[in-house]
Amino acid sequence: MRTAAAREETGPGENPGRDAGPGPEEPTSRLGRGTLLLMSVAAGLSVAGNYFAQPLLDVIGRDLHLAAGTAALVVTVAQTGYGLGLLLLVPLGDLLERRRLAVVLCALTAVFLTVTASAPNGTLLLIGTALTGLASVAAQVVVPFAATLAAPAERGRTVGTVMTGLLLGILLARTAAGLLAELGGWRTVYWVNAALMLLMALLLRLRLPTLRTTVGLRYPALLRSTLALFAHEPVLRWRAALGGLTFAGFSVLWTAVAFLLSGPAYGWQESTIGLLGLVGAAGSLAASMAGRLADRGLAHRVTGTGTVLLLASWALLAAGGTGGGWSLAALLIGVIALDLAVQAVHVSNQNLIYAVRPEARNRLNSAYMTSYFAGGALGSALTSWVWVTAGWGGVCTLGATLAGAAVVVWGMDRARNTRSTRPAGSPTA
Repeated sequence: MRTAAAREETGPGENPGRDAGPGPEEPTSRLGRGTLLLMSVAAGLSVAGNYFAQPLLDVIGRDLHLAAGTAALVVTVAQTGYGLGLLLLVPLGDLLERRRLAVVLCALTAVFLTVTASAPNGTLLLIGTALTGLASVAAQVVVPFAATLAAPAERGRTVGTVMTGLLLGILLARTAAGLLAELGGWRTVYWVNAALMLLMALLLRLRLPTLRTTVGLRYPALLRSTLALFAHEPVLRWRAALGGLTFAGFSVLWTAVAFLLSGPAYGWQESTIGLLGLVGAAGSLAASMAGRLADRGLAHRVTGTGTVLLLASWALLAAGGTGGGWSLAALLIGVIALDLAVQAVHVSNQNLIYAVRPEARNRLNSAYMTSYFAGGALGSALTSWVWVTAGWGGVCTLGATLAGAAVVVWGMDRARNTRSTRPAGSPTA
């Protein structure tokens, strides 16, 4: 159901030598490789600031004389700010000129990172972290922007490339934070990221075309229409459920694995644990691959394969809970498999959702990503309780349960699609 007419306008002269495209909603590609790479890097750097604190909570707490519970709030407020940004700021991409929105959000992220970096006490630290999380949804403005600039036949590959950068930002943020903290203290990583985000704002301003969507809605109506998409678009409902379940499993792993590796089974130091992000980064390769397969009309199959692989990964992760050579190998392979699976499902989800209503891509992305991160928050919350009560075995059971639910949801969605495409009067068997 389309409640508002919309059209997309691209500024003249932004990409000399390229045509504006045959239609307002499905342009031919206006993305060169350099611009696509820039958008991927910008997405990764935008979200990275929300994860720097995770391996640094102890040193931050000691430096600012914070209680352990207060220091732990840094992670919570970052995710809260990001969630509010998904709800309140990402839909603006369907109302405002998109290049300007992306540039402003990147610049604001840089400003708020400097607040965090220079915070003299816990109060300003939490304020800076929350505001950084709010503005860091620039990443979720860049993704549908790239999808719109791409030709329809290249949309999956384009989204996969940008999502590779975003995932690398999440996974490598912990590693970068640990290394830079050793060189110059915990504030260093925030100063460095602030400088990089200012650079991203400048480069995006220079390289991206202008793109405006006219939806004929005021901001309050825009927010209401974002929520209404769940009622009107079944693809969004099913894919939001899949995204929430798979990212919940992702959060289960990355919330609990540090406890496992620092415990008696492995006895690793924090700096070594941070390097596990490099292993998980191998899963980012799935994003581009899944996007290419989605471009060939195989998004549903990619999703099914991803959910089954996600379920299988928990068997490997369970075998990795005892320590030792073979156990470590199983753990590392399980980490890679899980990240591959999550990215495959995520990119195929976005490919299908963005095709539903091109004029509402930012609102669709807002609705989907809010569900996605709600699933992640639920996974983290459940993991904290399960680890205390049942250890690594309980964590793996929780992860496998979530993965099994994702397989079921995919099967139901697949059956729904099969019924909807069956010609009238055809056999039901």
